[in-house]
Amino acid sequence: MQFGLSEEQILLRDNVNRFLDDNSSLDRVRRYADGSDDTDIWAGLTELGVPALLVPEDQGGIGLAPLDAAIVAECLGAHIAPTPFLGTAVMAPTALVASGGDHDALLADIAAGTHRVGVAFSEAIKRRNDARVEVRGERMYGKSLFAFDADADSYLVADQQKHLHLISASDPGLKRTHLTTVDKTRRTVELTYDNVEAQCISTDTKVFDATVDIGRVAIAADTLGAAQNMLDQAVEYAKQREQFNRPIGSFQAVKHMCAEMAAQLEPCRSMVWFAGHALAELPDEARITACHTKAHLAEVAQFVAKTATEVHGGMGFTDLVGLHYWFKRCGANRQWLGAPEFVRQEAAVLQGLVTD
Repeated sequence: MQFGLSEEQILLRDNVNRFLDDNSSLDRVRRYADGSDDTDIWAGLTELGVPALLVPEDQGGIGLAPLDAAIVAECLGAHIAPTPFLGTAVMAPTALVASGGDHDALLADIAAGTHRVGVAFSEAIKRRNDARVEVRGERMYGKSLFAFDADADSYLVADQQKHLHLISASDPGLKRTHLTTVDKTRRTVELTYDNVEAQCISTDTKVFDATVDIGRVAIAADTLGAAQNMLDQAVEYAKQREQFNRPIGSFQAVKHMCAEMAAQLEPCRSMVWFAGHALAELPDEARITACHTKAHLAEVAQFVAKTATEVHGGMGFTDLVGLHYWFKRCGANRQWLGAPEFVRQEAAVLQGLVTD
């Protein structure tokens, strides 16, 4: 069996990369990190149909598969693009479609790029002692930490029972507090609920699981793109930087560093592709594969980020080089929707190796 991308998927990847090359340069990312918005990038991605990827055709979308979303996520990670892709284009459509409810109007707005949906799942995955989400009837109280994105029009909120609720960002009882994280390419908030109107989307934990699974695969793909870019930058720098009148890439120690990064990273692409494929075609393997993919990419990316910085002579936190944006993107992705230790524990429970 030969497993690879189709011609349509390759075209999708090339078109997204071409747009991001022109519109999400390092200088543009720096401006976002300094406070500018992401509307121009999101508008361009909307023209390419990115928000509509997972929205069914009946609701105005394209109706593609999770693997296609993973391909786009890898492109976005490689360019550290500041976009609401994960919540609006991946997790929200998955939850809305899987719930089986009548969400045609909202899905159509998502596909058109006119409605952004943030996600607040931290309290259902691994909540802190001082944070919880409580729903009484149709009113929500409590708070969620590390919700994204900060500029969403509505939020998909998961409570401790893994029930999903949709709230409006304009609700007078909702307070958004911007949080400072290591990753300046995405903005996160703390959501505080005080008698907020909440529409219950689903009480089925399978809907929650499916939404988290595709989110984890998308994050893994984003991490893959970021790590690959750091490797590419390290190799290019090793070809140009000279020491003792010769490129440092000619030194055996530097060769070994670059070779080990490539050797660890290259199999990850197949792993991400298979995880995306499993979400649509292999439901019995999907959750375990998503967990392992998320955890493994986090570990490999940590090694690549560290080693690529060493190849650059440790210049990982100087803004002139810009490596720190990719470095921190990998670090933030490591924690989103569960750190490696947590998702491996979850995979072990699914396989019956340990008890929950």
